[in-house]
Amino acid sequence: MKIVHTPAELRAALSPFQSPAFVPTMGNLHDGHLDLVRQAVPLGDVTVASIFVNRLQFGPNEDFDTYPRTLQADCDKLAEAGCHVVFAPNERDLYPEAQTFTVAPDQALANILEGHFRPGFFTGVCTVVMKLFQCVFAESKGPRHALFGKKDYQQLMVIRRMVEQFALPISVVGGETQRAADGLALSSRNGYLSPTERAEAVQLSQALRQLAHAARALPQTAGFADAVMALEHDAVQALNRRGWRTDYLTVRRRRDLQQPAPGDEMVVLGASRLGATRLIDNLEF
Repeated sequence: MKIVHTPAELRAALSPFQSPAFVPTMGNLHDGHLDLVRQAVPLGDVTVASIFVNRLQFGPNEDFDTYPRTLQADCDKLAEAGCHVVFAPNERDLYPEAQTFTVAPDQALANILEGHFRPGFFTGVCTVVMKLFQCVFAESKGPRHALFGKKDYQQLMVIRRMVEQFALPISVVGGETQRAADGLALSSRNGYLSPTERAEAVQLSQALRQLAHAARALPQTAGFADAVMALEHDAVQALNRRGWRTDYLTVRRRRDLQQPAPGDEMVVLGASRLGATRLIDNLEF
């Protein structure tokens, strides 16, 4: 496995290949990331992973400075998973000057849920992903694949919409959420949890399952929307009584994350803080 740090080094490493399969990450890898890498291996003639903690998607009071940097351990895991090339730039490599050009995503999709509670987050995500796509795929002539985890459900939708809007010749593949044995969605931020918090953390996925079950059982009538809102309110209150601070537990239609109507394919999504750690999760139903 080759480790490179600049866009020029990356392009030189990829020049013999035609069809990269790419997994962008911020490092501190867990089995969810590695599952994406394993899925990527048969999709192209070279498997690429990036490790870059992107300042543009962190708010002023978020954990950019303390986000774990574990490059050597990450590279060891990637090699074992079958990765061929790791792109690990520093900020000067990827942003040699202030990034004044940015990608502004569709507000109807990007300003709700995560975008509401983390203003500017998806602009930072889209900007760095577009730049990484240019670094990885600029010289390729065959099929191009990029893999993102479904745990970041809204992010996956935003990236897919960006690729469609810009007519990028890239197939965006969504990998299923990987979970611990008790159901907690794997996340780099799980490492922030104390042992007591880790035992409690599974309540987020359980709350989402209960909300999905209750929404599925609702009569498909004119009062559906109001009934969904009542279920969401009760779910938030129940989780908060356990000591969580919940941003949202909500039922949305899958295709655009707007309020659902009877007959829609739906997804439940949640974001809540347990102690100092903000966790997110979702479940399609």
